[in-house]
Amino acid sequence: MLRRLVLPYQAIEDSRFYRREERLSDGIWHVVSTWSAFARNTVGQQLVRAADSIGANIAEGSGRHHSRDIIRFLHIARGSLRETAYWLRRAERRGLLTAERHRELKDELDQLAREINAYINYQRTRTIKESPTTYTLHQPISQLTN
Repeated sequence: MLRRLVLPYQAIEDSRFYRREERLSDGIWHVVSTWSAFARNTVGQQLVRAADSIGANIAEGSGRHHSRDIIRFLHIARGSLRETAYWLRRAERRGLLTAERHRELKDELDQLAREINAYINYQRTRTIKESPTTYTLHQPISQLTN
C-alpha cells in the first residue's frame, strides 16, 4: 500500500512570482503594441513570445506531479526569462525602449529570476514519502526461474 504525502493544493496562479510574471508579460505586450509594424514583427513578436513562454512553462510545470518534471519546466521558464532579457536589450539599443523603461523591466525580470530559483530550490527539497511495504510473490521463486 503506497501512501503519499499530499501537500495542500495552491493554484500556481495564486503565487506571487506567477502574478509577477503575468504583470511583466502583459506590460511587455502593451509596450510592443505601440511600436511600428516593422518593430512589432521583428523584435516585438520575439519579445512577447519569450515573455509569455516564462509563464506558460511555469504553468505547465505546476501541472506535473513529480518534482523533477516541475523543475525541468522551471528551467525552461528560466531560459525563456534570459531570452526575454536579450530581446529587451535589443529593443533598448534599437531605440524602441527608453533606458528607464528597459531598467524597470529588467529589474522585474531579475526579481522574477530570483523567485523562480527559490521555487526550484523548494522543489528540490520536496519529497514524496512512502510507507514501508512488504512485497510478496504469488508464485514460488523456483517457478519464476524456470
